[in-house]
Amino acid sequence: MTMSTITIITTSIATIPTTTTATSMLMTTNEPVNAGDLAAREAAALYRLMTWLSPAFPVGGFSYSSGIEWAVEAGDITDTATLADWLDTMLGDGSGFCDATFLVQAYRATEAGEETSLRDIAELASAFVPSRERQLETTSQGRAFIDIARAAWDAEGLDAMVAACRTPLVYPVAVGVVAAMHGVPLAPTLHAFLHAVVSNWISAASRLIPLGQTDSQRVLVRLEAAVAATATRALSATLDDLGSATFRADLASLRHETQYTRLFRS
Repeated sequence: MTMSTITIITTSIATIPTTTTATSMLMTTNEPVNAGDLAAREAAALYRLMTWLSPAFPVGGFSYSSGIEWAVEAGDITDTATLADWLDTMLGDGSGFCDATFLVQAYRATEAGEETSLRDIAELASAFVPSRERQLETTSQGRAFIDIARAAWDAEGLDAMVAACRTPLVYPVAVGVVAAMHGVPLAPTLHAFLHAVVSNWISAASRLIPLGQTDSQRVLVRLEAAVAATATRALSATLDDLGSATFRADLASLRHETQYTRLFRS
């Protein structure tokens, strides 16, 4: 491998350009293309995130509502305002923050090559799921995400890290592992993941309430600050900070299992 020290201008979505010294090296299989060209590397990372967390990436998210279907049936969610309030709470005080924290911790353990830590994180993340249907939702999406990423976007060492977990990976852990193995930066990965989760919640609600396309976008706009705040908290959180206070949402997930008429699997 050849190495040389060069001076480059670093840029990112959220920072002002600064001049730094970096070490360039030949690309490995788990790095975005043109690793020596920062702009190309960032573009490649963005391309992968947009692909992996797009509704078109076949993890089956469209078939799950995370308990929203029962909340609509029970009258908790009736319009854009009640939907936005429900999702804001799920983001900040429930599964949104917990999943974001698990993604961050899984990413960092993978990046450091700490297989034992990653296994502990994967087991805790699986145990944190509040209902059988939510367990099905997150593990099936995690399995699909890993399988498709491996088939189309394989990275050296990915199989070994997945095998080290010894348990089915929940969705946020799967995303964290794959992103780390590909060298995609953590913060954009986390924001893209939360945006995808929120978008799927809104998509499910739009079919259940129902909502029009414009109203759905208004809810997404209203949640922009909540997504950013949740990501910021998760980036500085530890596993000791995990916790949930969304009892009604957890109850919705449990009661959905016996709901008579259902469009969704959760």
